[in-house]
Amino acid sequence: MGEVAVLSIGTTHPWNIAGVGLDLRIGAQLDARVFTVLAAISAQDAHGVHALEPLSPATVHAQLEAIPWPLVTAVRVGALGSPDAVHAVAAALAGKELPVVVDPVVFATGGSALAVEGTLQAIGAELLTLPQVLLTPNLDEAAALLGREIGRAQLVDAAVELRSRGARAVLLKGGHLAGEPSDVLADRDGVETFSGQRINAEMRGTGCTLAMALAVALGRGDELRDAVRFARGFVRERLVLNAR
Repeated sequence: MGEVAVLSIGTTHPWNIAGVGLDLRIGAQLDARVFTVLAAISAQDAHGVHALEPLSPATVHAQLEAIPWPLVTAVRVGALGSPDAVHAVAAALAGKELPVVVDPVVFATGGSALAVEGTLQAIGAELLTLPQVLLTPNLDEAAALLGREIGRAQLVDAAVELRSRGARAVLLKGGHLAGEPSDVLADRDGVETFSGQRINAEMRGTGCTLAMALAVALGRGDELRDAVRFARGFVRERLVLNAR
């Protein structure tokens, strides 16, 4: 296989500990080229999101048109900021035979909004239905997409239901549950649960890190379950480093 090149579509973070800036850092660590498309610009720090400016659909579309698509081996979609951006991204990805990892981010770690109203619903309607998409929601995002609360007992059913809407696969992240963290993968081959001992460490951007590592692994040709194991291990390594 040639060069691994991931297209990162999302929002800025001034500290580059999440979003497109973090994707660039992870790409460098994993020896992957990273193209970028900005959907929104944020002003945020440890105290929350202080400003969010979604870019116009025309600007998002123009960036997508400027990408050298034949070189792209995978796509990582993060916070898009608005339904208009979701529509532009979905239109650009339709029909492209590339692995696409979609992290349906609408809130920052502290709970501040990273999207205007209707963005998550647009993701569910336009990106979750694409057959090349691996969706990586956390519990809150999955609950919002399904319209009901999700506990440990509902992880499998929730992942299967989300995947039934058309996506290639859904990796439902259960890290916010009390006790041992478990993530549930649902795809056409069935369901698999990935578990591991909880690491007592704080790290911003864990969802972004997982999604980008997944995109790199899929972009270099890893099978889906191998890619999930690699990405989870990559996140856990960084949590261990932060715990020291």
